[in-house]
Amino acid sequence: MKPVLQLQITPQLSLTPQLQQAIRFLQLSTLDLKTEIQQAVEANPMLEIEATEEELPAPTQASLDESTDFQWSEIYHITPKSNATDRDINYDNLYCTTTNLHDHLYWQLNLTPMSDVDKVIALAIIDAINDQGFLTQTIDELQESLNSTTYPIDSDEINVVRHHILTLDPIGCGALNLAESLCVQLSHLPASADHTLIDLTKTIIAENFSLLAPIHHQKLIKRYQLTQEKLHQIMDLLRHLNPKPGELIQPIKVDYVIPDLMVKKIQERWRVTLNNQTLPILNINRHYASLIKKAHHRADNQFLKQHLQEAKWLLKSIQSRQDTLLKVATFIVEFQHDFFTYGPEAMKPLKLSDVAQRVGLHESTVSRVTTQKYIHTPRGLIELKYFFSSHLSTTHGGECSSTAIQAMLKKMIQEENRAKPLSDSKIAFLMSHKGITIARRTITKYREALNIAPSHERKSSRY
Repeated sequence: MKPVLQLQITPQLSLTPQLQQAIRFLQLSTLDLKTEIQQAVEANPMLEIEATEEELPAPTQASLDESTDFQWSEIYHITPKSNATDRDINYDNLYCTTTNLHDHLYWQLNLTPMSDVDKVIALAIIDAINDQGFLTQTIDELQESLNSTTYPIDSDEINVVRHHILTLDPIGCGALNLAESLCVQLSHLPASADHTLIDLTKTIIAENFSLLAPIHHQKLIKRYQLTQEKLHQIMDLLRHLNPKPGELIQPIKVDYVIPDLMVKKIQERWRVTLNNQTLPILNINRHYASLIKKAHHRADNQFLKQHLQEAKWLLKSIQSRQDTLLKVATFIVEFQHDFFTYGPEAMKPLKLSDVAQRVGLHESTVSRVTTQKYIHTPRGLIELKYFFSSHLSTTHGGECSSTAIQAMLKKMIQEENRAKPLSDSKIAFLMSHKGITIARRTITKYREALNIAPSHERKSSRY
């Protein structure tokens, strides 16, 4: 068969770099987009950030300084930093900064008078403490690492130093286990505390620590002949202790969330607006744009034109993101009007396809624009994805969202009789009286998602 060349046309979707940029901007969080904008401004001379009132330079004091009859240097003698002596004190640095638990313990150790040998032991112990405050090595392992022919160290010496570290702040760090840490914390409670109760609690921890678990409370009552009131006092005392004392000193990484949108009630309607303070205002640099016509070399002209086009694409992508975000959020707020008025129990079931169909976007676009996007409401800062939920049919032919059911479940448990907590089956039965047909296993799934204990544990934990 003779080979023949044929021309065939097939449709193919090609994403231009501009479209790829617009899609990527949709799914970026506000903080990520701010970083992206800053990088673009640094790389593209055609872009500039409009200065806000806070960023405008303050009025100069040069004229005022020139008109005065004296100079401040004549009154206060300022020694240059390069000539500073050991006696010069920088008061700005006179504060304690401990970045982690180890530094915090080292700092206290340096303020404690002790022999050189004890200090070496203390340093070894602190190095063996993990972030939660517990020893990661046994006493024998510490002794083996410290022992030498010159300075033989026995386990008693290590324990003496370790017990001193247990009393440093935070109290209980350096313990071999949780039981020891709790006992040390109990021993250092204020003098005004009930020491009879403290001694009883320490005895229980030392003898039958496992019985303090809620599931074993009945055994605990029987073993130590406790009243319900006494058990309540013991558990309340333990709640004031820290099971991971070392974490009190760990630096906390705070993830700040900036709301992309704001919602407030205006004339009985909930209105959505963009939070204009989230992103910097970008403009085209007029000076560099004017150089395009003045460029003498073709390469220079092409360079400027390319950056101008990229700057325009960036501005268009950002505007497209903001317009899409506002459009989607406006529909969600209007649809979930009852939620903002009455609370989570009034949440309606909503799917991505519902929003996509109403606002004329693809489901994937709606998913991108609602991920990591937050709206500031009278009920707090909420991610847009929170408003999407599955549904269950009601006996009246309607639908109820899973979010509303979880809110009802939480309210039922909060209002239940503490002596007779509601079982999952009982909650499902009560839901059916409200017209909601729901299986017991679904109630269990929702309860666990809310981090609520089962009925038998709720009964014990409230004594």
